[in-house]
Amino acid sequence: MPQLNTSTWLLTILSMIFTLFALLQLKISKHFYLPSPKPTLTKLQKQQTPWNYTWTKIYLPLSQSQ
Repeated sequence: MPQLNTSTWLLTILSMIFTLFALLQLKISKHFYLPSPKPTLTKLQKQQTPWNYTWTKIYLPLSQSQ
């Protein structure tokens, strides 16, 4: 029964690892990364309601003294 020749395995495995590393680096270098989002300050808009325009006084007829 012939023996398996393993003398080239180390070279094959090392070249495979180097090739995969190079391909991964090329793929990552061509990828476009978006800049990290920065928090922006939003201005609170004041809700315009009818009672903000003018001041009105409510009179209750029963609460007035005569």
